[in-house]
Amino acid sequence: MANYRWPSKLSKLSPRAKQTNLYGVIIVTVLCAASYSVGIWKNSRGGISRASLNSLPCTFPNITSPILPFTPRHTSPSETTTARVVQIPSCGVEFSEYTPCESVSRSLSFPRDRLIYRERHCPSKDEILRCRIPAPYGYSVPFRWPESRDVAWFLFPGGGTMFPRGADAYIGEIGRLINLKDGSVRTAIDTGCGVASFGAYLMSRNIVTMSFAPRDTHEAQVQFALERGVPAILGVLASIRLPFPARAFDIAHCSRCLIPWGQYNGTYLIEVDRVLRPGGYWILSGPPINWQRQWRGWERTKDDLNSEQSQIERVARSLCWKKLAQREDLAVWQKPSNHIHCKRNRIALRRPPFCHRTQPDHAWYTKLEQCLTPLPEVTGTEIKEVAGGKLARWPERLNAVPPRIKSGSLQGITVDDFVSNTETWQTRVSYYKIFDQQLAETGRYRNLLDMNAYLGGFASALVDDPVWVMNVVPVEASVNTLGVIYERGLIGTYQNWCEAMSTYPRTYDFIHADSVFSLYKHRCDMEDILLEMDRILRPKGSVIIRDDIDVLTKVKKVTDGMQWEGRIGDHEKGPLEREKILFLVKEYWTAPAPDQ
Repeated sequence: MANYRWPSKLSKLSPRAKQTNLYGVIIVTVLCAASYSVGIWKNSRGGISRASLNSLPCTFPNITSPILPFTPRHTSPSETTTARVVQIPSCGVEFSEYTPCESVSRSLSFPRDRLIYRERHCPSKDEILRCRIPAPYGYSVPFRWPESRDVAWFLFPGGGTMFPRGADAYIGEIGRLINLKDGSVRTAIDTGCGVASFGAYLMSRNIVTMSFAPRDTHEAQVQFALERGVPAILGVLASIRLPFPARAFDIAHCSRCLIPWGQYNGTYLIEVDRVLRPGGYWILSGPPINWQRQWRGWERTKDDLNSEQSQIERVARSLCWKKLAQREDLAVWQKPSNHIHCKRNRIALRRPPFCHRTQPDHAWYTKLEQCLTPLPEVTGTEIKEVAGGKLARWPERLNAVPPRIKSGSLQGITVDDFVSNTETWQTRVSYYKIFDQQLAETGRYRNLLDMNAYLGGFASALVDDPVWVMNVVPVEASVNTLGVIYERGLIGTYQNWCEAMSTYPRTYDFIHADSVFSLYKHRCDMEDILLEMDRILRPKGSVIIRDDIDVLTKVKKVTDGMQWEGRIGDHEKGPLEREKILFLVKEYWTAPAPDQ
């Protein structure tokens, strides 16, 4: 058995390698592809040696499967393997916290009314930075989970001023009002999340929370949340829908989030209703709840607080929500399981009317509307019948067939497709872990991104690992599957990868990109997508890209100039597949030390 190091030039094969390759071809021919899954190079596996790993400029995943020399077959006659790598320059240190679509300077040119200036406002094509965002000098990789929940190079006070007795005790109070233990509550959204202590402490109860808040002028609270290892994105309730499908969350939460829920004809509560699952809960704490006892400490008048709470109560009734409880400064409402009675009550309530033309799951720059998103029709007349289909309780929910698929509402996706996809990703993730020992190492990664999640199979295969995955469904995807991902008890968002993501630099430890570059071919520049990946990836973070070999060779040319170390490997089914896998690691580098 021969030990092979990385070829110094992918275009040059040793005689030994050629002989082994020929031997593999003969075996495949004789056995009529019986050795298909074994691969032509199976008999020469030995991987990269530990010594060669230590010589790399950063730690690269230990590859125990062969890396094939594809370059000679996938370059044009004018290209040579000795072509000089074009190095992409680094940006200035002033861009170390740059968020392209939430730029403070750009936002000032937009209206302040309803916080529109804090929405996404992306740079035009000629304004896009084509340089690598540096980590600040002295940057350190975050602590590992669960230690990072309370420590991120500074100490968290267990919830801060939002939760004086601590987030865990606060969640315990909620648990006395609604059941958080039986698996019926799995997905939550926290509006105006601060440093996401609510979401951080819900994780111990197997509840995953999408926390969001606008970019702060001074304190980057969402960035702190991500450093803690808690899911979070930049976002604001202003004039456009939140980037989530309808019926996504079991719980929506606001604690002193300063959102004017009762104003603008209840537009913001109407949006919460859209993303809240039938039978889901809305939890509000802080002003104006229990204003009769708290008004002095809130430095507001009784009339002001009474008016605000009255507005909220009125809007909630117009949405057909039921107020379940109010204790101290905590109140809980519940959305109906269906709209049978709500439609009958429209004669008396009138406002808001039901929407008629809107696509409930469309939520990418989609304007907010002052109409109620209708729930799917139910077959009977029972008030408890769940519109859209009842969900299994967690953890069975993860692999139960999602109602959107079971009902046939997603064109071209069957129950068999779902089952097959789940099994496929179990195999693929196991294969990845052979290549990338950092992915296999428990606790090495925490924040993961899947750039083209489809049915959430990649995330489902990692559910037993101490990680969370942001499942992205590109708005250019042929089928909108984000609703299925939420029905599985996972979380995610919409994204156009021709634009920057609404997050801070160095958000993710690991990025997975399945056919992303084929999807965006002719839509935008490959280099721009890769630079955005570089911006949101932490130093020493890893990337796995699956795509056609011709696409991957072009990708690798760019990443070679980005201080990423990368190698191309076989498809898990063997070397005869055109789809290959590119394994990459971002080197550790920072801005230079400041002048003394």
